[in-house]
Amino acid sequence: MKTILFIEDEMSLQKSLASRLKDEGFEMISALDGEIGLRQAREKMPDLIILDLVLPKKDGFEALKELKSDAGLAPIPVIVLTNLEGSQDVERALSLGAFTYLVKANYSLDDMIEKIKQALGDESRSPTT
Repeated sequence: MKTILFIEDEMSLQKSLASRLKDEGFEMISALDGEIGLRQAREKMPDLIILDLVLPKKDGFEALKELKSDAGLAPIPVIVLTNLEGSQDVERALSLGAFTYLVKANYSLDDMIEKIKQALGDESRSPTT
C-alpha cells in the first residue's frame, strides 16, 4: 500500500482527500503545518507528498526546499496543491523540484487522484466507482 503525506492546514480538504485516497487503496498521513510535515516525511518516508504552500510555522516553499535538499527525501515526488495562482509561484515551486503544481479551485478530487497516480507511476489503476 502506497503512503501519501498531505501537508495542509485546511481540515475539510484533508478529510475529503483522505476518504477518497482510502477508497483508492492508499494510506494517508497528514500534517497541519510545514514543520510537522517535514518531521512526518523524515519519520514515515512516504511514497508521495502533497503540499500546500500557505502553511503556518513554515511555508510550503521552505518545506519544499528542505525536502528536496535532503538526500533521503529528495526522490519523493511532491505535488503542490494550493490556492496561489501566480505564474511566479508556479515557476518557483517547479524550480524547487515539485512534480506538478495544482490550483485547488481548478481540480476535482478525481483530477487529484489521477495526478497522484501519475506521480507514483501508477496510471494503470482504475478509479473506484
